[in-house]
Amino acid sequence: MTAPTMPADAGRMPRQIPYIIGNEACERFSFYGMRNILTPFLITSLLLYAPEFERDGIAKDVFHTFVIGVYFFPLLGGWLSDRFFGKYNTVLWLSIVYCIGHACLAIFEDNRTGFYTGLFLIALGSGGIKPLVSAFVGDQFDQSNKARAKVVYDAFYWTINFGSFFASLLMPRILNAWGPAWAFGIPGILMGIATLIFWLGRHKYVIVAPAPPNPDSFMNVARSALFGKERGPGTVIATVGLGAAILMFAAWAFGFAWWPQHFGFVITACMALGIVLLLGGIGTAMQLDRARGRHPEAAIEGVRAVLRILIVFALVTPFWSLFDQKASTWVLQGNAMQMPHDTWWWPSWLVTTPAQMQALNPLLVMLLIPFNNLVLYPLLRRLGFEPTALRRMGFGIAISGLAWIAAGAIQVYMDGGNATSIAWQILPYALLTFGEVLVSATGLEFAYSQSPPSMKGVIMSFWMLSVTFGNLWVLLTNAAIRNETVTRHIADTGLSEPAFLMFLFAAFALVVSAVFALYAMRYKETDNYRAA
Repeated sequence: MTAPTMPADAGRMPRQIPYIIGNEACERFSFYGMRNILTPFLITSLLLYAPEFERDGIAKDVFHTFVIGVYFFPLLGGWLSDRFFGKYNTVLWLSIVYCIGHACLAIFEDNRTGFYTGLFLIALGSGGIKPLVSAFVGDQFDQSNKARAKVVYDAFYWTINFGSFFASLLMPRILNAWGPAWAFGIPGILMGIATLIFWLGRHKYVIVAPAPPNPDSFMNVARSALFGKERGPGTVIATVGLGAAILMFAAWAFGFAWWPQHFGFVITACMALGIVLLLGGIGTAMQLDRARGRHPEAAIEGVRAVLRILIVFALVTPFWSLFDQKASTWVLQGNAMQMPHDTWWWPSWLVTTPAQMQALNPLLVMLLIPFNNLVLYPLLRRLGFEPTALRRMGFGIAISGLAWIAAGAIQVYMDGGNATSIAWQILPYALLTFGEVLVSATGLEFAYSQSPPSMKGVIMSFWMLSVTFGNLWVLLTNAAIRNETVTRHIADTGLSEPAFLMFLFAAFALVVSAVFALYAMRYKETDNYRAA
């Protein structure tokens, strides 16, 4: 398929945009519809083979492994799009994979192999198209109507939260009333509709061909710095990282005695990737100047900017470990709480299951973003406090820690044998969502402003990887509490295991927010927005 020769109508919204928005609306309902019922389904149906005391832990492992895949596969989707097939073809084909995954969930509701295959295909499809759809929107605009792009991106964000809100409300009720085949089948039907809508616009889209390989890409500059003619200590450090990653895989594959038995393939792969990024990044930063002469100055400074931003992203990973557990740990906590149907203000006609509490998150996001932009930030500026991107992110991480202190306090009260209304979860949900708005909505804005144009695609990939590593922290804690020594130490604290972990994650976030603040004080911000 070739790009249309006619430019978009001057100053007008491109006619193909409704197809992309319609696709996004259905796809987001599809994704959040299945994601937000995954934990309840696992513990009440698919994991009934396991002893009851093990089901919660297995369900968390499955859920967070799935999220890791969703945020890892954007690397694959972006690579296939940029190097071979282009955005349109990659989105279309991976959407079909996505649909097959949904079908597997609906068909294999009582077959673990078939169901997990479906989760893998959804992670591949959803993750693969994640970085492409928003970029595909940008391709539809030119200089004559670029001002309209902001309207579309705003609609995108609202569509995501709108779809998530209704999916969170409806699908848990359908799971309870009609069973898992319908509860997973309806999101699959929505994904099929999303794919059809996207395909119907095929003759109207502006198709940008894949770009040729960039000799001055992030990886090429880093390779020149590390493995050029002049090698140094940075090369040694990066090589150690690569060797450590290979050793980790060998330890897992051959079952070395010193490798923790609960560290499966996903944990091993993520840890190996993490050590390569950490030591490879340190090594590259140490001798980046050695790439001069092989690459232009702009490319070298672009890599330097990315490495500085990666430190920010690494410090954000604890936030994601807290945020994504609202769909696992908090749902499990809600299962032991009571619905306040006897209170006049509770919407008993609508909210009947703990999983529906997740609808608070997108609802509050849609309220908090305009409140922050129109009320909170202007007020802070009038008081003499400038809410810079780094300040917002640091406070967001700390506030997410406070959310988990609130959740932990609720858990301690429940552990005391007290009947507890699920309405108390509104407080931690509100705090966590406020933290999300400060971290998530700000993070990409910060990264884009700090990275040069040639590195913005790399930044998007690393931002999504931060979610992967955030969920890795959850898998690591789940693996740790299967160790008898660890569980004995938890018991010695006098806290239940859920309460201990909630306070542990809260402390993790608060400590990291302090480290984040120290780094932010030393960080010199730049402005890489393109000229008007």
